[in-house]
Amino acid sequence: MIILDKSIKEQFKIFCEINKIDDMQIAIKYFTIFGGLKIEIDTSKPILELIEKHILNNYNYYRSEINHLTGGYHVDHAILSGVALGDRKTTNAFKRAHVSFEEGMKCVDSLYEKEILDIDSSEHFLLGKRGDSKVAKKLIFTNPFLRFWFAFVSPIYKGIKDGNYEEFKEKFKSRESDFSDFIFEELALAFIKNSFVDNIKQHGQYWNENINIPIVAKTVLEKTIVGMCKYSDNKLKKSEFNKFLEDLKSEDIAYDIIVIFTKNGCSNELKNLKSDTLKIFNTKSLKALLLNN
Repeated sequence: MIILDKSIKEQFKIFCEINKIDDMQIAIKYFTIFGGLKIEIDTSKPILELIEKHILNNYNYYRSEINHLTGGYHVDHAILSGVALGDRKTTNAFKRAHVSFEEGMKCVDSLYEKEILDIDSSEHFLLGKRGDSKVAKKLIFTNPFLRFWFAFVSPIYKGIKDGNYEEFKEKFKSRESDFSDFIFEELALAFIKNSFVDNIKQHGQYWNENINIPIVAKTVLEKTIVGMCKYSDNKLKKSEFNKFLEDLKSEDIAYDIIVIFTKNGCSNELKNLKSDTLKIFNTKSLKALLLNN
């Protein structure tokens, strides 16, 4: 069963409860692929083995279910693959799908009504910036499994349909290390919305041609939060944090609190800067998403 009527936080909680996962790094790794499916998986097994067993070997079943959800239109599926494989911006997704902006937006509107995609705008107002109509909107899959499907399965369906998984394995291995990045950002943003020490009244992301800030939020006390994420085996270095500060300064972005979310923590030099205005979180922090209603 493919879940479309739940938030990313709710899907994450359901996934962890069904599969009894307590380790958040394992949870994120497998949620990136199987999130939004109501199935039990054995997370002690290699992820490729589970993908083959639960998804590729059941290709016809999932293709039928997904076509029922999307309508099965070729152009819609091309756009969905463009979103899944790219930076999520409308313009770039449409280029990948070889469709005009007008045709692409008609398809997006339809996919939005079907609850397959969300349409996200840069939150200029949260940072006191004027809106810019030239800044493309972003398209967000409501369901992690569908993002996985349109990134790795749908574009090469012929081989998979015939039971040949070699091309799939090659493509998946080449993207596996960074494919969880967007999911981590979504979960970090959900944490800020639901579990941050201060109550949040507005939240989202900010981007323009020069900068991308995965977390921006405004507290009920009108404090501005900006945040960065790093989902990598390497610790976040102070030099990377300084680059983030430089980007904020170059765009004249004012803030009260900076939040950092990482997979494997920060360097000691950066940890020593932790304060009320610099808050540092890691994957373990996301366990709070499982506790809140």
